Amino acid sequence: MTKRDISDTEAAIAERARQVLPGGGFGNVTFDVVIREGRGGRVWDESGNEYLDFLLGSGPMLVGHAHPDVTAAVLAQVAKGSTFFVNNEPGIRLAEEIAAAVPCADKVRYVSSGSEATFYAMRVARAHRKRGKIMKFEGGFHGMSDYALMSMAPARPGNFPQATPDTAGIPDSVRDEILIAPFNDAETAVGLIREHADELAGVIVEPLQRMIPPAPGFLEALRDATTAHGMALIFDEVVTGFRFAYGGAQERYGVVPDLCALGKVIGGGYPLAAVAGRDAFMKYFDAGEVGAENAVKQIGTLSGNPVAAAAGLATLEILKRDGTYDNLFATGQRFMDGLTALFAKHGVTAQVRGEPPMFDILFTDAEVTDYRSAATSDGRKLTLFNQHVLAGGLLKGDLKFYVSTVHTAADIDAALEICDTAIAAVAAA
Repeated sequence: MTKRDISDTEAAIAERARQVLPGGGFGNVTFDVVIREGRGGRVWDESGNEYLDFLLGSGPMLVGHAHPDVTAAVLAQVAKGSTFFVNNEPGIRLAEEIAAAVPCADKVRYVSSGSEATFYAMRVARAHRKRGKIMKFEGGFHGMSDYALMSMAPARPGNFPQATPDTAGIPDSVRDEILIAPFNDAETAVGLIREHADELAGVIVEPLQRMIPPAPGFLEALRDATTAHGMALIFDEVVTGFRFAYGGAQERYGVVPDLCALGKVIGGGYPLAAVAGRDAFMKYFDAGEVGAENAVKQIGTLSGNPVAAAAGLATLEILKRDGTYDNLFATGQRFMDGLTALFAKHGVTAQVRGEPPMFDILFTDAEVTDYRSAATSDGRKLTLFNQHVLAGGLLKGDLKFYVSTVHTAADIDAALEICDTAIAAVAAA
């Protein structure tokens, strides 16, 4: 494996990080790289090494790094002021754009992170139905709140619907507030909704769970069951929003929830997220409409930040251009197909799962439909693959490839050359 060149400067920065940051990093990735800058679909580290970037800041940089239109919008707003804690016109315009684009969105409430967005969506569901419990799906990732970090990645999965905490520091009582169902198993999920209808406030789901697409009829079954029992269906579209279509996964899959959580793309690379949904649910953010005793409290110092809103508006304007999504999907499909061909070439058992803008590799021949079947993937092989692609000049997350609108066919071909070497190493291991 070729080792990337590490300068004295980057090594010194990494050592400084170890002195002041737990684990020497921000807690996001397992590898030790210090990025200096990014342009388009590439980034450079502090040693000057160049990488094809399929991490994209874990997804926000859908239109690439330092896009000139986004940069211009940000600089124009920064010159007017960075934040105000009161309404600002860019934030209002972005909310109008989200409401026009996202099928479920009558109104929008801003927060600063995806974790907040899913947290408040669940709180609104509880306020609406006056019930305490939420159902989520094993393996589903909904951020870092106590409620979200239940059976996201259980080492020893329990019996459904029992929840398993994913981190230290969560009160035992939270476990009883979350029910767990298997993703893509409509029969079990609907049965649990029916059995616990008197306790449930709602159901939260990633329409595409990590990299596992919904089975035909699965999302529709959730929609029908939650409607029948008068509870909220929440789509976590922090990742899929404006990525799978301009209206997000709910547009692509044709199922409209009551509430959704948005993030990543809508901030254009700046901290911004939102809860969006139907008036019947969003009204709980307005004490003047539902009364103080029924209202959901939500205040955030940087909610609706004008710089982030300006970046988000510029990003969405780029995404609205003719052919943008067709090109994005074609580019991602080229990458997925190329990887599949390379696994066949080297005789490596693996599969590429996801959608063209976002996918990953599973080293298993099992039919992957949920967390437990995905867990049959050989993690050692994935780790080895990731180490080799990083050394070869391709940046990706531990578990995901993100494709941008500025990646070209030539970029994909170069990425596949790097992956060819990495897959050969896996085959030889």
